[in-house]
Amino acid sequence: MTGTGGAGLSVDVRVLVLSGSARTGSLNTQLARLAAEVMVDLGATTEVLTISEFETPGYSQDVEDSTGFPPGAQRFKEALLAVDAFLLVSPEYNFSMPGVVKNIIDWVSRFRPQPFQQKHALLMSASGSMAGGNRGLWALRIPLEHLGVRVFPDMFSLAQAHRAFSENGELIDDQLENLLRSTVAGFLDLVEASKHYPCLKRDWVEYLGEPFDDRSGAVNRVDAASVGTGVKRVMSSPGSGR
Repeated sequence: MTGTGGAGLSVDVRVLVLSGSARTGSLNTQLARLAAEVMVDLGATTEVLTISEFETPGYSQDVEDSTGFPPGAQRFKEALLAVDAFLLVSPEYNFSMPGVVKNIIDWVSRFRPQPFQQKHALLMSASGSMAGGNRGLWALRIPLEHLGVRVFPDMFSLAQAHRAFSENGELIDDQLENLLRSTVAGFLDLVEASKHYPCLKRDWVEYLGEPFDDRSGAVNRVDAASVGTGVKRVMSSPGSGR
């Protein structure tokens, strides 16, 4: 499902909206579609997809070496390269992310150039529990931030999601609706600003404590063991040594 926004943003902002659930009738997919509608209303262009559209075998370097990248990984890489940012709405499995979500991250991290680098991301979750799947989002931040994704500080987790939606797919609680809208608006403002003011790219990574390479426009990740030794050692590329 693709949506094109109207007035609201000064520059075109393209967002991939991905549900990390492959289940029919998923609450996370329902939240993803609602968040995409909010983004379109605020002026962004969106495409809503589910993780099942990027089905891949479990990552294996033997498979990569012998047959290359599977079609699902290729499609996800292309989807990332076509947008400025992505929204990932993911279920929580055992205080973490679903295996299918981690698997596609692992596969796509192997491409060079690495397509996650410097993409903006907003994380959301929906669950019937009181925590709303929030604990899984904290686990999800780790591989994404390692890969250079600018994960938005605020996350939206919808608790007791099986009771949260009206028949037309909107949130019943007005306060939750306002929180969703304000979270999405803040995220789009940041993505818009980073496109309009490229200097924010440098400010963002320096705020996170990562050295910025002016020549390549990329982040050099420094081995923590070298901090304070006077020796700068750039860490190995993401996904190496699998």
